[in-house]
Amino acid sequence: MILLGKDEIEQLVDRDEMMDEIERAYQIIRSGDYYVPNRPSVEHDNKTLMYMPCYTKEAIGTKILTIFPDNAKLGLPSIDGVVLLNDPVTGAPQAILDGQAVTAWRTGAVGGVGVRHLSRKDCHTVGIVGAGVQGFYQALYACAARDIHTVYLYSHSGRDLTEYGKRLEKAVADPRVKVVQCSTAEELAAKSDIICTTTSSATPVLPNDRELLRGKCIIAIGSYTPDMREIPDAIWDLVDRVYVELPYACEESGDLSQPLAEGRLKMDQVVLMSDFLASGEPVEEAAKGTTYFKSVGMGLFDICIAQKLLQSAKER
Repeated sequence: MILLGKDEIEQLVDRDEMMDEIERAYQIIRSGDYYVPNRPSVEHDNKTLMYMPCYTKEAIGTKILTIFPDNAKLGLPSIDGVVLLNDPVTGAPQAILDGQAVTAWRTGAVGGVGVRHLSRKDCHTVGIVGAGVQGFYQALYACAARDIHTVYLYSHSGRDLTEYGKRLEKAVADPRVKVVQCSTAEELAAKSDIICTTTSSATPVLPNDRELLRGKCIIAIGSYTPDMREIPDAIWDLVDRVYVELPYACEESGDLSQPLAEGRLKMDQVVLMSDFLASGEPVEEAAKGTTYFKSVGMGLFDICIAQKLLQSAKER
């Protein structure tokens, strides 16, 4: 059995290949050739184990998460875990991968695919709201999907992001790309062609200003519960559709469930990314005006990315 830790995964990752794999996962979604059951969880003493199994024709895998909120007091991540891959014929364990690394690279790739297909090809700036792990990887993939020359960062905490920016520039590994910290969300929105939100906020993190959001490609990653919301109401005056992975996103994320309940968004405006990609609509047509992609993720993406990493490891 192969063990792939964070460092090994980082050496194996090719960002373009990861985005290609996410697009292949969308093809699997459209074909229906997969099975993702409800994820069982076990909780005891404020400590949760969560199991996210997934079956495809080519792979069987389970993402196993630990959610320990008290880890924050120890200076440790509250969410950790592994991804286990099994032989699809015999069920024998094939590989164990670092769950944090798979999640980070997978979620970044999902956002990257959104940038690939929903932003104008002449976009050169990206703004990241939320300077955490996901903000870091959304920036990496935006730079892979478009010819980015400036990454703008904004954190509501107001902390100095100099070291974060240096790490990001090193990871992007392109001397043309500069990372700049913004003092307000308004400044970031004004300067960015593409905006990625990666927070756990319960209230919108972008300005409720139509003119600041007009013509932008917005990739919303953070909100994954009904009481979380990153995107302001102004977006519904600018877009006629929102792109999602699966219909359950409309129940899981407050960025969709709340405007649906308020009547600002209608279900016939919700477009599955798998259907959109299959339509072959040109980027230039799709990216006219303001575009909005809301991701909540799914286990299929984890297993497809993990399987691709395992394949790359075997080839090397």
